[in-house]
Amino acid sequence: MSLPMALSFLFYFLFLAFSIFILSLSVSYRLTAIFRRGGGGSGRGRDSSRGPGSSGPPPQVAPTQPPSPSAPTTSTTLANHPSSSSGAESLSGEVSQKLTLEPQSATTAPPLLPSSSKAVSFPRRPGLGTVGEKCMVRANHFLVEVANKDLHYYHVSTTPEITSKKVNRTMMRELVESYKKSHLGGRCPAYDGWKRLYTAGALPFDSKELFVKLIDEDHTRSSSSSARKERQFKVEIKLASKPDLHHLQEFLRGRHFECPQETIQVLDVVLRAKPSENYNAVGRSFFSPQLGSKGELGNGIEYWRGYYQSLRPTQMGLSLNIDVSARSFYEPILITEFVEKHFRCTNLSRPMSDQDRNKVENALKGIKVEPNHMEYAKTCKIVGISREPISQITFTLDDKRTNVSVVQYFRDKYNIVLKYASLPALQCGSEAKPIYLPMELCRIVGGQRYTKKLNDQQVKALLKATCQRPRYREENVHKMVEVNNFEGDERVKEFGIQVKKELALVEARVLPPPTLKYHASGQERSVIPRFGAWNMINKKMVNGGKVDFWTCVNFSSDYANISEDFCKELVKMCNNKGMVFCQTASIRIRSAHPDRIDQALLDVFKESTSLKRPLQLLIIILPDQTGSYGKIKRICETELGIVSQCCQPKQAARFNNQYFENLALKINSKVGGRNTVLDDAIQRKIPRVSDYPTIIFGADVTHPQPGDDSGSSIAAVVASMDWPEVTKYRAIVSAQPHREEIIQDLYKTVQDPQKGVVHSGMIRELLVAFFNSTGQKPYRIIFYRDGVSEGQFSQVLLYEVDAIRKACASLQEGYMPRVTFIVVQKRHHTRLFPTDRNQTDRSGNIQAGTVVDTSICHPTGFDFYLNSHAGIQGTSRPTHYHVLYDENNFTADILQGLTNNLCYTYARCTRSISIGL
Repeated sequence: MSLPMALSFLFYFLFLAFSIFILSLSVSYRLTAIFRRGGGGSGRGRDSSRGPGSSGPPPQVAPTQPPSPSAPTTSTTLANHPSSSSGAESLSGEVSQKLTLEPQSATTAPPLLPSSSKAVSFPRRPGLGTVGEKCMVRANHFLVEVANKDLHYYHVSTTPEITSKKVNRTMMRELVESYKKSHLGGRCPAYDGWKRLYTAGALPFDSKELFVKLIDEDHTRSSSSSARKERQFKVEIKLASKPDLHHLQEFLRGRHFECPQETIQVLDVVLRAKPSENYNAVGRSFFSPQLGSKGELGNGIEYWRGYYQSLRPTQMGLSLNIDVSARSFYEPILITEFVEKHFRCTNLSRPMSDQDRNKVENALKGIKVEPNHMEYAKTCKIVGISREPISQITFTLDDKRTNVSVVQYFRDKYNIVLKYASLPALQCGSEAKPIYLPMELCRIVGGQRYTKKLNDQQVKALLKATCQRPRYREENVHKMVEVNNFEGDERVKEFGIQVKKELALVEARVLPPPTLKYHASGQERSVIPRFGAWNMINKKMVNGGKVDFWTCVNFSSDYANISEDFCKELVKMCNNKGMVFCQTASIRIRSAHPDRIDQALLDVFKESTSLKRPLQLLIIILPDQTGSYGKIKRICETELGIVSQCCQPKQAARFNNQYFENLALKINSKVGGRNTVLDDAIQRKIPRVSDYPTIIFGADVTHPQPGDDSGSSIAAVVASMDWPEVTKYRAIVSAQPHREEIIQDLYKTVQDPQKGVVHSGMIRELLVAFFNSTGQKPYRIIFYRDGVSEGQFSQVLLYEVDAIRKACASLQEGYMPRVTFIVVQKRHHTRLFPTDRNQTDRSGNIQAGTVVDTSICHPTGFDFYLNSHAGIQGTSRPTHYHVLYDENNFTADILQGLTNNLCYTYARCTRSISIGL
């Protein structure tokens, strides 16, 4: 037995003996978590003596030429990794045990995967980063101080049950006004709008039933009285628990590792109670015309201004994150006006076709309207529209004998002559008892959020209206805090909460940009980007691709004559930048009508195939009208198998060298070339990447657009294929169930009648591709996972790390590379503002490479904010990285530097980007 292997066995048995000793003393889960951190997250006897900052591999490291993953072999890499006869299927319990806080007995069966975040321990911060130029920035976080109050949570139930949050709040407001002094001990409770009521101190009872009367503003259609109808509710309030503020304080000080989410929820509800009563609440945001001017987005849609608010535990204590926001709402206009605007109808007097009627019904369904012909306010929800024009609809009056048309009814009862009798009627009520209302007499109730996808023009209008430079955004955040007036809120005072009015001042660092390597034949062999950008002047691609067979199709009518000259200049630029690009097209360059996209592309494919010149690249000048890009890409990439490069006709017609350079960068990466590589990668100087074969994954799930209730979500996974350069990636996509965030096809098995169990999945396929490309088997896996909310961390981590483990074990028994799993978040509301105008980029934003891992970050977890890109317009949004699993013992500096450097390897432009994968 070799000395490294003997040492490994020794460490393993020492580790096992110490674990048994710890268990015999019944040490709490906190010691277990600390012990695990000391071992760098390794629960299987690998290098348990190493500290978190060590960078060298363990004694039993694989050689640089590991065995093929396609066939099980024996090596020193895998000798000390436990395996079982069940192979990949046995790893669920191992992964679960490693992520679980509670110590597991060696004699117990592997547990089921934990279903709660309370059962999962995330890595602790290994220390603060030190690399980079120090600076100070302001963050839109406001320090929250809380007095030591005796918090109580009471469960609220109503009979009959109320399903509307708005009505619930009205009910609770009436209850507090009626019973505050007599039954509630003078307390001012905070209510979440559903089942939870919180107080700063005990109520005079543990359980009590109270009665509240509410005035019903809506009447049935047959009501003739204008008097309001009263409804009585029985409200039962029952003591449920006593959230512990001390536990929260201990967590913020780093003495507890489990976040007391219930206590934070109490304080969050208190701070949101008053805004919820005054403004339109949408998720964690509030919107109102009182918070800023409204604006039109077109098609009957407008935007409202507002703000986002969330209470978070941070290193500096509790922090209230406040950010300005805007959201689309329906304009409060007549339905006829909405139809005119939304569908650009100029003549509503004509009958609608069935196709138009279906479009109108889809647009109107679910909208609340208010008939304006009645003496009192009444709202109802549109459930559909009639198939017949309103002039042909009849119904029976209350006497159940007289049959009358809707047109006649409104003329006789309200003296209203309907102007648009050829339009369908709005249908409210139910299918059994429908209520038909004329479109021209119904107004859309204000404050209804528009949840469907905005069109391109609306998106542009919204961005134009809400895009703010950092200085103005910071001022508007200040204004929102002043509008909230927390110190004047009686409820906030009673709970002993104080919110500071100043933005948090945060220590930050600006990481140095990486040196980028270009081909030695160029005048400039390398470049150090400044402010997140550089150019291709005097540089050549480090690996130029080769294109022998190509052609061009021009679908533009306005620029039909530019094809030959455009392609000549583009080919010239590609060759100048280091590609080997054939000067002449392999088949005839042609123009085609935009209505014949399918046939034109098919003709090109057939002609190139018949001449035995399969196209390596098809250059396409897009139609003048937008909307064809997706169709062209689908046909070329998925049906014909042709690599395509689309060009905007207006840009192509300018013959601009910068535009040709950008196209050359895109084309080179598509045909297998590499534009640039990190100089540190060439010199094998990237810690945790260059020393041993490492594969870097990026993964995300795209969900259907708003309003689509059945479409599949699309999971995409990319992986590096060219260690040690890590600049070329292969991608795999897979459809999965509607709005499912967990990636289902990372690893899967299929039972084949002949072959038995067949292993497959995205991870497995990419690992095999990596081996085929590099001749190496990955020793490390670094997995960047985009698009996961904090509430999904545990679930995604447990399932996807388990899938990675199973995929590895399915390739070779005992093959368990070290895994680091990092969640990447862009959809958050933290913004960083410069304090010194001399430390900004041209847009007034913080500089590219600015990183924050202090003050506003998690009290104990391993997370950081990185603004890796230069701002162009508006306020830059930093990316938030959370390390959820780390077997590679990353330090803060190493991971932050790697992540920042990867953002400079994007192939499509000479700028750093906000997310590296």
